[in-house]
Amino acid sequence: MSTCSGAVCEACRSAVYRAAGVRLDWADLITFIIQGEWNMERKVGTVSRGIRCPIIREGDHLADIIVTSVLEAAESEGFSLHDRDVIAATESIVARAQGNYASIDAIAKDVREKLGGETVGVIFPILSRNRFSVCLKGIARGAKKIVLMLSYPSDEVGNELVSLDQVDEAGINPYSDVLDVARYRELFGENKHRFTGVDYVAYYSELIREQGAEAEVIFANNPREILKYTKHVLACDIHTRARTKRILKSAGAEVVLGMDDILTSPVDGSGCNERFGLLGSNKSTEESVKLFPRECTGLVEEVQKQILEKTGKHVEVMVYGDGAFKDPVGKIWELADPCVSVANTKGLEGTPNELKLKYLADNDFKELSGKELQDAISKRIQEKKENLVGDMVSQGTTPRRITDLIGSLCDLTSGSGDKGTPVILVQGYFDNYTHGK
Repeated sequence: MSTCSGAVCEACRSAVYRAAGVRLDWADLITFIIQGEWNMERKVGTVSRGIRCPIIREGDHLADIIVTSVLEAAESEGFSLHDRDVIAATESIVARAQGNYASIDAIAKDVREKLGGETVGVIFPILSRNRFSVCLKGIARGAKKIVLMLSYPSDEVGNELVSLDQVDEAGINPYSDVLDVARYRELFGENKHRFTGVDYVAYYSELIREQGAEAEVIFANNPREILKYTKHVLACDIHTRARTKRILKSAGAEVVLGMDDILTSPVDGSGCNERFGLLGSNKSTEESVKLFPRECTGLVEEVQKQILEKTGKHVEVMVYGDGAFKDPVGKIWELADPCVSVANTKGLEGTPNELKLKYLADNDFKELSGKELQDAISKRIQEKKENLVGDMVSQGTTPRRITDLIGSLCDLTSGSGDKGTPVILVQGYFDNYTHGK
């Protein structure tokens, strides 16, 4: 808003008009300016905005870039920040700023030292060129032979080798039947991924051989089956890895590691991730991967601090990875990262504590309508208990962590392509029906 003296200038009136979205008369405008408020019911709840940022490079001061980008977007688009807004940055730009990369050779060296360099069982990898192909190159380069055990009919996140219908038609029990490549081809032939067009059996086999290792592929869902081929096993599943490792150790495996045990410390100056190792990594080049970001609590706290200093608003901040949602057509679960929230400020901890409005409308206040219904529901929201777990009035609300919900919203907003919005601003997420009235 421009600076004016005496009568309110037309520029001020136009600015407030744009912000409020309604035509103001002079009396209303003066009240707005003097009192700092606009007496109208807010009609918008949660808003998610993708914030465009410069291309991030190693060594960039990311907190400054995030804060500047958000504030410039606010100025450009004419919106303001509020307390409890959420600013979220994708893990990719954090890892890039950290320079958290590793080469195939670094992976190979760590695998060789930790798994012996002979025959290594590689079990339950996901079917992904982006997520696993370069990792597989490094693993194969660090061994003489790879016995690759693929789960079927699909991998952990839903990528299909074959369909359930094909398995049923073949009379195969995926819980007990173990297939080699010859039997797999006899039953199912060549099966290309519906979205990528890749036959992952052939693709992964060739990647292994290209690194100078012998390749043998089997299909099974019982982790113990790999022990018939080798006692040195690398469990490549993500969310089920603890169970897989436990089963293998109990069954007599000599060395059992997960992807989270590889590159937990630097190898010849490489990047690393102390907590997740190779989990959450992405293909960077044909010879390197970008690892999941290392500790970044300091980053989210710094962004929060800068926003408070510059605007007076206490926002929440998080670094997010994959969202936790499933595609109903391809049946792919998006979450290929080890977690949704890499780091977050304390205000994002916990789960939603919400009433189900339609439950109240259909049950407690079924005799009411119009303003009476609105007032009754508003009053109930204002009086709700701090913990609604087990209360029927909360049934149907999403029983997930706030970080998983907001992270999924952010991932859907930013995408992973060419939008150029690696920072997301979420406003009004913590509002309810009573706010803005």
